[in-house]
Amino acid sequence: MGHRHMHRFHSISVVISLFVFWLVLSGYFTPFLVTVGLVSSVLVVLFAHRMSVIDREGHPLELRAGVWSYWPWLVVEIVKSAWTVSKLIVHPRLPISPTMMRVKMSQTSAVGQVMYANSITLTPGTISVAIEGDEILVHALTQAGAEDLAGGEMDRRVSACEARA
Repeated sequence: MGHRHMHRFHSISVVISLFVFWLVLSGYFTPFLVTVGLVSSVLVVLFAHRMSVIDREGHPLELRAGVWSYWPWLVVEIVKSAWTVSKLIVHPRLPISPTMMRVKMSQTSAVGQVMYANSITLTPGTISVAIEGDEILVHALTQAGAEDLAGGEMDRRVSACEARA
């Protein structure tokens, strides 16, 4: 496949990914809104190409099929953590034990590292503060939350999604 065809394939796959993401978040499927979503997705990709902000590493099809099992797992983790944080908030003694910790990450690409850091931040009770080398500085609301993160399950799952060139 020539360079021009790969560029076109890349652009189309980014448009499709953005459009599907828009549909999932929107939840509205009227012809007008679906058309607006599609046109918006095309315009975003056109502007992004014009500004040279789309690169091969950010290609949506570079993620392995494991991402489809990762997202539902992450949603479950977010719900479980939200429940735990909610219980902490309503507890009369507010039993928190804030802690800062460094978590090793095994991802090799910037996309994988950002995906891992964002997953930590999306999970209630933890937030990624900084990425330094192969570590993420994390603030955890409780010691149990820090220990759960240190267990490495999220790191392993993100690494399974990461593309290997």
